[in-house]
Amino acid sequence: IVFFAYIGFDAVSTAAQESKNPKRDMPIGILLSLGICTILYILFAHVMTGLANYKEFIGQDGIAPVAVAISHTPYQFLQQAIIIAILAGYTSVILVMLMGQSRVFFSMSVDGLLPRIFSEVHPKYKTPYKSNLLFMLFVSLFAAFVPARVVGEMVSIGTLFAFILVCVGVWVMRVKMPDAPRAFKTPLVPLVPILGIVTCLFMMVFLPHDTWLRLI
Repeated sequence: IVFFAYIGFDAVSTAAQESKNPKRDMPIGILLSLGICTILYILFAHVMTGLANYKEFIGQDGIAPVAVAISHTPYQFLQQAIIIAILAGYTSVILVMLMGQSRVFFSMSVDGLLPRIFSEVHPKYKTPYKSNLLFMLFVSLFAAFVPARVVGEMVSIGTLFAFILVCVGVWVMRVKMPDAPRAFKTPLVPLVPILGIVTCLFMMVFLPHDTWLRLI
């Protein structure tokens, strides 16, 4: 579930309808933010493994590994700062993912695949506010009553499976609908989709059996 840190960059693509020039802006937005965050992750890992041995980053029941590892060092005052930073990070990720989910359901509703309520927009703010409220309620209940480990594994396998479907979809559409208008285009098809499918399946293999049962 280490790839969990990268969930959210795909959410940029769900805002394609709200960008002025998606053909130019979407690839820049996704790749630039991915590159910046990758550098920050590497630097953060470098500093953390300088503070504590990497074996101490197992957390407590797999949760909050950084905060637990810092508690074993002379720099315990950093623990509160790290916890605040983690909460801020979680909050921003949740906000972006909920926004992305509402935009996905908006497009599906416009296409007639979901009830019309998901494509109704607020008269003043022009956002799909009803679906936002629905997701807020559902996610809150899920967060309150399902263990964090289970949620993490479910989100991981579900997202990896969704990525596989996207890779397959890109490949199929390129073959079946070569002349369809495309705001932006995946390069090196079918190589990129094949690499995506193989990579995601490889990571899914290491998730527990009960998580596979939930996926099925």
